[in-house]
Amino acid sequence: MNKQAKWKQSIVIGKRILKETNAFKSTFYLLILLSLVLGAISMIRPYLIQVAVDTYIRKLNWHGLVYITIIQLIVLLSESGLRFFFLYRMNWLGMHIMMRIRNNVFVKIVHQQLRYFDTTPIGTLTTRTINDVEALQDIFSEGFISILADIITIIAVVCVMLYTNWKLALVCLLTLPLILIATYFFKEQVRASFQEVRTAVAALNTFVQERLSNMHLIQAYTAEEQSFATFQHINAQHRDANIKAIFAYSVFFPVVEIVLATAIGLLVWVGANQLLHQEITAGVIIAFIMYLNLLFRPLRMLADKFNVLQMGLVAAERVYQVLDHQAAEVNTGVALADDINGHIRFDQVSFYYDTPPWILNNVSFEVPAGSSLAIVGATGSGKTTIVHLINRLYAHQQGQITIDGKAIDDYELNSLRNQIGFVLQDVFLFAGSIWDNLTLQDPNFSEEQVAAVCKAIGVYDFIMQLPNGFQYQLLERGQTLSQGQRQLLSFARVLLYNPKIVILDEATASIDSESEQMIQQALNYLLQGRTSIIIAHRLSTIKKANAIMVLDKGVIVEKGSHEELLKKQGAYAQLLQQKALTNVL
Repeated sequence: MNKQAKWKQSIVIGKRILKETNAFKSTFYLLILLSLVLGAISMIRPYLIQVAVDTYIRKLNWHGLVYITIIQLIVLLSESGLRFFFLYRMNWLGMHIMMRIRNNVFVKIVHQQLRYFDTTPIGTLTTRTINDVEALQDIFSEGFISILADIITIIAVVCVMLYTNWKLALVCLLTLPLILIATYFFKEQVRASFQEVRTAVAALNTFVQERLSNMHLIQAYTAEEQSFATFQHINAQHRDANIKAIFAYSVFFPVVEIVLATAIGLLVWVGANQLLHQEITAGVIIAFIMYLNLLFRPLRMLADKFNVLQMGLVAAERVYQVLDHQAAEVNTGVALADDINGHIRFDQVSFYYDTPPWILNNVSFEVPAGSSLAIVGATGSGKTTIVHLINRLYAHQQGQITIDGKAIDDYELNSLRNQIGFVLQDVFLFAGSIWDNLTLQDPNFSEEQVAAVCKAIGVYDFIMQLPNGFQYQLLERGQTLSQGQRQLLSFARVLLYNPKIVILDEATASIDSESEQMIQQALNYLLQGRTSIIIAHRLSTIKKANAIMVLDKGVIVEKGSHEELLKKQGAYAQLLQQKALTNVL
């Protein structure tokens, strides 16, 4: 993308960001007014110093000096108070807009289809939600309004200098092209460095997220050293990008000081000559020195603020890419699933993830309401894909899936999912209380309801033995609990929501023998009277299903009861014979 296209794109993004202020119009317009007032009031103090020197100090007028000093003090306190309020409200505005955008980003992400997460790294989404949205706050605290205030101050200073003594002003402004050239090179250098920093931050977030989430795998394969070496490389890239920016700052600010010193030197030289010829007064020279400091202070920071603004625009573009991502509409249905019986039917359903080959190919089967179906097959045969289609986590390309004779797309999505309970092999418990993990922070559940469900599953006594009972704080993923305890909590969570359909995806695969009896009892209670689809490796679980379906490469090769399939001596029997070798069942 060429510079002109980038400039146009930045303008479009900038306009869109400014629209975020519509909810805070009064604060936004107040800040613009304050920037004008502060730009004007900052000119008063140098003028008062000029008056004090020329009118009162030179004439030894003590009473007048006291009077002008009191006025200066009032102006100083007034300016400081206004500047405090200006900075506070400017950051207040940035924080509120940042919160709104971050909320919108999170809502957008959690409502995306699973396809989106298949192609978008979690670390990237974390960076968009945290770091990039944080940069949007900088647009308001150090960007638009702050830059406007600085530009107003610069214009006001130049105008007052020209009005006071245009010859002396022109001499002082001779150094302005130097600062503009230095600012341009500084801005370009820091912009490139900041882009590298953002890229490195995203890479760091992605890497750390993946490694921490799969630490058991790293340690199991003793890959700590390899992981550390990769982390060092990414971290070094982050360091080098920041050092480039630091180098630019280290060069730029001394250059500004040199240019300012040169301007003051020219001012003193020309001003002293005019003073000797009585063309100006000493107060004017002193005031001009103050004007130069007022001029160079925003010039010194303006380049940095432009970079902050530019990086904020880059971050905003990334954030808006998340917000603008148009996923296929999945919630077009209007029928409520509150009263479904749970009769599931697949009719020649075919599915692939992004491109063929098909994961499922013309799959047809039925699960009558209240009955159970066990699905077995080798890894990659399409077992988990089937349950994902029922829950509409993915949309199938061909065929039809119905529940109680109605296409699942005709159901309102949330209503449908409220009637489908998922129990996975790897139970995920959030950091927080057991209560929040059971209710998922739904305020509609009473303590009596939760207690009754936990007693039915057989986990109530265990919870009550923990410190603070239901308010016991779990670590991330429930690491302080055993696998069996976590699984029982997941059963209780499903039962609390009382779905008509229950899906078990390897839910008993990792249970130890001591916990198995308790898990099986809880499982029997959970599945009672509900339609269930069970993906399992344990033969004891599979044998209890009303029907067993064998999948191979997305095609149904066998279906029947345990006894019927054994008699056929087909694929199911072969899986049983391979148990000692592959642990398929």
